[in-house]
Amino acid sequence: MTEWQLRDFVPSDLEDLVRLDDASSTAHQSPVFALSDVVSAVSARNPAVVAVASGRIVGAAVGRVEGDQAWLLRLALDPAWRGRGLGSTLISELEHRLVAAGVRRIRALLPADETGTQAFANSGFTARPAMTLFEKSESVDPHAATLLRELGGSVPAAGLWQKVAGMVEEKRLIERRIVLPLSHPAEAHAHGVEPLRAVVLFGPPGTGKTTFARAVASRLAWPFVELFPSRMAAAEGGLAAGISVAFQRISELGRVLVFIDEVEEIAAHRDGGLASVAVVNELLKALVTFREQDGRLLVCATNSVRLLDPAFLRHGRFDYVLPIGPPDEAARSAMWERHLEASGEEVAAAVLVDASANLTPADIAHAARTVSQQMFERSIDEGERGTWPPPRTTSTPFPPCGPHCLERW
Repeated sequence: MTEWQLRDFVPSDLEDLVRLDDASSTAHQSPVFALSDVVSAVSARNPAVVAVASGRIVGAAVGRVEGDQAWLLRLALDPAWRGRGLGSTLISELEHRLVAAGVRRIRALLPADETGTQAFANSGFTARPAMTLFEKSESVDPHAATLLRELGGSVPAAGLWQKVAGMVEEKRLIERRIVLPLSHPAEAHAHGVEPLRAVVLFGPPGTGKTTFARAVASRLAWPFVELFPSRMAAAEGGLAAGISVAFQRISELGRVLVFIDEVEEIAAHRDGGLASVAVVNELLKALVTFREQDGRLLVCATNSVRLLDPAFLRHGRFDYVLPIGPPDEAARSAMWERHLEASGEEVAAAVLVDASANLTPADIAHAARTVSQQMFERSIDEGERGTWPPPRTTSTPFPPCGPHCLERW
C-alpha cells in the first residue's frame, strides 16, 4: 500500500496549498513564479494534483496550460516527505493530466537546489543550466496605466540617466540629494533624512531641465507626468480648477514624478488680480496635499527664479532650488558626436566643442542643423557643376550659418 493518495486539487485545498508552499522551499531566493501565479492557475482550473497522507496534504504539483505547452509552476513537498519519491510521483501524475489537455511540451523553472530539482531529473526532464532568466517588474498596475494614459504620462525607458553625458556636477547633486533618499527610503529614514517631495530646477532656456526630470524618473523607475498650463487652463472653471483636478487624479497613482516646465506661467508674482491670486493659491494648496503622500516628487522648471511668487518658494514647500547650467565639455562633446554622426559630416569635433562653450543643448542642436543644411546645399551646388560626388570636409569647423547660431562664436 502506498504511503499517500493522489487526487485532483479542489478549491478547499487552497489554504493547505499556501501553507505547504511556505514550508517547502529549500532555496534561498524567491521562486520564478510567485504564489499569486500559482493561486491564479488553480483558480482558473488548470491541472493540479495533491498528495494526501493521514488526512492532510503533504505534496502538490500545479501546472498552467498555454496552448500545446505548459509550465509546471510549483512542486511543493512537506519537509518530512522529501526523499521518498513523492516529488517524482506528483510530476508524473500531473504530466498525465497535461498531456490529456493537449500539451506537448512541459517546462519548469527553478532556482538551483530548490525542492524537486532531483524529482524533475528522475522524471525525464532535461536541465538547461546555461539559461539566464531575465525578469522585470512593471512599476504600474492596470489602473495606474489607464490613468497615466489619460494624463498623457508614461514610464520613461530605463537607462536615460546614464545617457545624460557630462554635466558631472549637476548629476552628482541630483543623484545624492534627490535620487538616493527616494530610492533608499529605509536607510534615509534611519539617518533622519526625509525623502524629497518638491524641487525647482532653474537655468537658461534649452539647458536640459526637462531631460533631467525625465532621467530622474527613469533612474527611479517611476511614472512621469508632465502638466501643461495651457491644457489645465482649458478645464471647466479655468486654470485654477484645472490644477485642482490634475493633482486630484495624480493622487491616485502610487508613485509618480510630476513635471511642470516654465512654472512661472502659473506661479508668477501675484499682482493683485483675482485670476492670478486664485491660480497661485490653488497651486500652493495642491502642493501641500502633494507633499503629504509618499512615493512622489514634483519637479518644476523655470528660466528665472525671480519671476516666481515668494510664497511659492517658501521653506517647506520646495526642498531644493537647483541650478542647471550650460553643458560642460564632456556633454558638448557627446552632443556634437551625436549630431555629426546623424549628419554624416566629417568635421573636427574638438573644434566645435571648444567653440560652443556656454551654449545650451538647444543652441548646439540648432547650429548642427544649420551646418548640415548648408553642407547639403553646397553638395547639391557642386554636384550640379559636375563635381559629383563633392570632396568631403575633413577639418573645417563649419561655414557661417547666420546670426542665430554662430555670431556668438
